[in-house]
Amino acid sequence: MTNKTYTALTAASGVESVLRLLEGRWKLVILFHLFGGQVQRYSDLEKLIPDISQKMLAQQLRQLEADGIVIRTDYKQVPPKVDYRLTPWGQALCPALDALLTWAENRNSLI
Repeated sequence: MTNKTYTALTAASGVESVLRLLEGRWKLVILFHLFGGQVQRYSDLEKLIPDISQKMLAQQLRQLEADGIVIRTDYKQVPPKVDYRLTPWGQALCPALDALLTWAENRNSLI
């Protein structure tokens, strides 16, 4: 792990890059269902997130996988079985999101 020194410009650019990884209406919802080492089958995620379309769920999962946040395991069986879990890097995002929630909860006490 390196301790990079940021300037205002490089920090803003870095945050923008991170936010692009997480942008999309459903990515954070999907991640919350996978935190804590949860392994979810595609059909389970459909049930857990009833308002998401199959197309959007597949698209968001593919993007999370391509970005190295989620691992997809295809068991090559009939009927098909595919499950999803977070990579260690994806799991490491949990404390950062918890910190954002705490930050938001403290809004009224700090204004």
